[in-house]
Amino acid sequence: MMQHITSGQTQAGLPSILDAPADTGRLEMIVRRPAVNARELLDAATLDVVQGLVGDTWKDRSSSRTPDGTPHADLQLTLMGVRTISLLARYRERWPLAGDQLFVDLDLSAANLPAGTRLGIGEAVVEVTSQPHTGCGKFIERFGVDAMKFVNSPEGRALNLRGINAKVVEGGVVRLGDSVRKLGKR
Repeated sequence: MMQHITSGQTQAGLPSILDAPADTGRLEMIVRRPAVNARELLDAATLDVVQGLVGDTWKDRSSSRTPDGTPHADLQLTLMGVRTISLLARYRERWPLAGDQLFVDLDLSAANLPAGTRLGIGEAVVEVTSQPHTGCGKFIERFGVDAMKFVNSPEGRALNLRGINAKVVEGGVVRLGDSVRKLGKR
């Protein structure tokens, strides 16, 4: 059984997270969720304005954030910082358990990437949305209570340590190692 990170360890890892690049980072992992609790690691993926990450189940998932329960367009993609997930998961093989699709080395803080900010990733462009990305029961089960407290603390929320939600505004192929470039606001 994996031992979860402690609050002391989360605080000790904060300086590395704060050192993430602000303007140009790198796409470190692509994860497609073809079914509930299933994960596929990809070397490349297509991002589509309608489907999100092609082959992912986002478009099939109901949302409590829409009146009719249909998938929420502003929750199409989730991006998580690799420095945060490295700290919380401890092992790269455990990163996909977070449930995010794109793992990037970039400062995801609200101050650096406010809603409306566009990011160029490979051939695609995504836009950060205002929808908060918070941990759930599965996140606690996989990474522990202290990890959840860390990402949902006031500082963790300001830094978007749990990650950010985004939508595809220009489709295209993204590949491992692609640069993730801050393009500015729409």
